[in-house]
Amino acid sequence: MEIKSSTRYFAEMIGTFALVFFGCGAAVVSGVSASGPAGIGLLGIAFAFGLAVLVMCYAIGGISGCHINPAITLAMLTAGKIKAADALGYIIAQCVGAIVAAWVLWTIQKGLPGWQAGEWALGSNGWGEGYGAGYNTASAFIAEAVLTFLFLFVIFGATGKWGNGTTAGVAIGLTLTCIHLFCIPITGTSVNPARSLGPAIFAGGAALSQLWLFIVAPIVGGIAAALVWRAMDKS
Repeated sequence: MEIKSSTRYFAEMIGTFALVFFGCGAAVVSGVSASGPAGIGLLGIAFAFGLAVLVMCYAIGGISGCHINPAITLAMLTAGKIKAADALGYIIAQCVGAIVAAWVLWTIQKGLPGWQAGEWALGSNGWGEGYGAGYNTASAFIAEAVLTFLFLFVIFGATGKWGNGTTAGVAIGLTLTCIHLFCIPITGTSVNPARSLGPAIFAGGAALSQLWLFIVAPIVGGIAAALVWRAMDKS
């Protein structure tokens, strides 16, 4: 039975909401900045993002394919695996889900006595002086593009004719975990324009002015992966 477009878009919205809410929420509420010894640190944040993707792969993968990322949707469009109209619907739903998740997280954090948003609030992505290890723009762009390329390469491989669909969610989730373990000190790790958009809207300032990189670099990496996979698939 064919699944309605509206159902698939709604699944993408919920999936992206979960990714941003669990991932950014772990960074903000329980991460390295948490008071006391209970902070989960970089490793915990990386697993929060990876596990969020893993569980949503199994929750909505059968409905929408569980893109929950505009870079993935555009890569799938490039690979001919989704129609342009559906790709647009997916991307809008993903952005809405990310924005709503950031708003809910913002609302929760306002209930913490003495909480102030500060620069790059709500787990926003960024780079340069004052962010992470202070990497420059070129390093941030290269990291985001290359890591998105690798992420999509795993997705195409795990879900394609040579992969194992029953374990694809595990492979994809663990890949995102590896990506975060590497990239959190550089950019906070995006590889997903919607994930960056939601927190940046509420953080404003540097997070919003630097948002362009977290839109362009993941899209470049994702489309490159789609082109490479298409060439391999035809060989």
